Parts: sequence; C-alpha cells; structure tokens
Amino acid sequence: MRLEGRLRLRDFLSVPYLLEAETIELADGSWVKRMAYPELPGCAAESVVVEDSLCLLERERIEMIVRLIGDGYAPVAPRPPLRSCDPVWVARQVGVADELIALIERDEVTIATKPFTNY
Repeated sequence: MRLEGRLRLRDFLSVPYLLEAETIELADGSWVKRMAYPELPGCAAESVVVEDSLCLLERERIEMIVRLIGDGYAPVAPRPPLRSCDPVWVARQVGVADELIALIERDEVTIATKPFTNY
C-alpha cells in the first residue's frame, strides 16, 4: 500500500522473504537450527529448538526493518506486501518491544523508497 509514492512501515513488515533453514553442528559437538532471510543481509538467528530460532529470526527481521527505516533507508522489498499479514500480531508473538509495537500500530511512518545497499 503506497501513500503518494511511499511505503508505510506496515507495508515493509508485510513483505514475504525467502527463508533459509539448516541444522548445523557446532565446534563442541552440539547441534543448532540456523535460519536466515538472505535477502536481508545479516538477518539470521540460531537456537537448539527450531521454533525458538524462527521467533528470534522474526524479531530480528522486524527490528532490522524498523532500524533501516529510522535511518532513512528502504529495506529490500523483492515481493509486494501480503494483504493478509498482520505485523502487529507477529511482533507481539515474537516478543518485540512495546515501543516498536506502538510504532507499528500508529501506522504513520512512511519512507521514500531509497534502496538500502550493503556495499
């Protein structure tokens, strides 16, 4: 949903990203589940329990997108936002800070689509 050529925070948080998941062995012989959104550089999480890894990853994705927008950058949006997504519900489920949830609920933050690059 665009507002005069701008995307809202809620829109960026509703973009579906490719998910990579793998089980890896650590140096001490233990195993963890590692998940990442490769389209969002640096957005990754790992945990012994797959559900915990996914929750950590979602929290990181939300915090990263809010941080990028706060810094004046548009996160990568390789696909259009999903209309059925409820980013406030997702943020609550994964334990995002109340201040960030309030920001998402206000739905006022918009940004011109200045792309973020990692180079």
